[in-house]
Amino acid sequence: MRLTIFDIENWKEIGATLMRNKTRTFLTGFGIFWGVAMLALLTGGARGGGDMLRRNFAGFATNTAGVIPSNTTMPYKGYQKGRWWQMTLGDAEMIKAAFPELDAVVPTSQRGAQSFKRGKYTYSGQLAGVTEDYTKILQPRLYEGRFVNEADVQNERKVAVIGKKVAGQLFPDGSSPIGKMVEVAGAPYAVIGVVGDVSEIQLNGSADEGVFIPASTFRRIFGYGDKIDFLMLTGNDNTNLSEVLPKIQTMLARRHDFNPSDKGAVWIINIAEQFEQIDKLFLGIDLLAWFIGLATLIAGVIGIGNIMWVIVKERTQEIGIRRAIGAKPRDIIVQVLSEGIALTLLFGLAGVTFATIVLAVMQASTNPADAVSVARFQMSFKGAVVILTLFVLMGTLAGIIPSLKAMRIKPIEAINSK
Repeated sequence: MRLTIFDIENWKEIGATLMRNKTRTFLTGFGIFWGVAMLALLTGGARGGGDMLRRNFAGFATNTAGVIPSNTTMPYKGYQKGRWWQMTLGDAEMIKAAFPELDAVVPTSQRGAQSFKRGKYTYSGQLAGVTEDYTKILQPRLYEGRFVNEADVQNERKVAVIGKKVAGQLFPDGSSPIGKMVEVAGAPYAVIGVVGDVSEIQLNGSADEGVFIPASTFRRIFGYGDKIDFLMLTGNDNTNLSEVLPKIQTMLARRHDFNPSDKGAVWIINIAEQFEQIDKLFLGIDLLAWFIGLATLIAGVIGIGNIMWVIVKERTQEIGIRRAIGAKPRDIIVQVLSEGIALTLLFGLAGVTFATIVLAVMQASTNPADAVSVARFQMSFKGAVVILTLFVLMGTLAGIIPSLKAMRIKPIEAINSK
């Protein structure tokens, strides 16, 4: 007698054997189905959840930080605590020269509650003075026109980039603002662009509700001189900002006479750390997903082992007859293992299919047409193959002990058993 994996009669017999007790086969198969589905849903869901959280940081360079001066919280060199210090353009230039690993150092100034007018229409929002490097750190969504460029800054041009909500209020008829004049802080400016937020998180206020003008123009009209309100910077790909920022604080402390260890004197926002924390969070979620999925898998595999054991016991006489008419031990092992593999593969594929459908629905419902990035609630083909292969291997291992027991059945004892 010869059994092979390609023998159609062998597979018909396997199907008939599993169908003899439909309830038992279904319950065992459901354990496999649920284990595969849970593992696939958890891993795919964790990936999509991570993408949705990262979507909040869309528009930010991942290796970005902000440095904002604040009141000192420690006395130093005769100065009392609570003293305010002012950041300057000289600070920005020195930081840029001292740290070549920084890709951009962007001094920024801003004023809130500024009036923007066009005829009888008005809007109140934040006004920011920026340089051309601003978009290296925070890239707003550009709806029309362009952003502030180097020539605008060098020539102190009276041009403005307005937020989407500002444009909607000042141009309620829906006409294009590009090239038209609006009044900003009491002076006329030519509109060169319309921008908006790309995420819920803002480092410099809402782009939707603000107006951007060249930094040089801002400093002139408000008499800022070389003063700046805060500094934004971004590092090169291999730069660890967590190591650079303490050195920047020490440099600023020496220039402005406050204690280098005074953390309250400088407010530092490290966006790079936020990205790292998100990555660590979802690494933990991925590990938890695999733990839960594998635990469910083991329960299903134990079920496979049990059903194979019962099947071997029920078919003792049949196995004895097979042995008596010439079936080799290898044939008996292949027969029993094939039943376990068939059960695992069938319900495993069903679990992967179910998980794929559910993840596809989740992805469609969490990615609106205007989403800035795609939340990938999906399982890669490689991941699906790994999960299925793992289940089949474990299902095969679960059937080894019952198959070895079947192989050891002696024909005469099997025929006489009841």
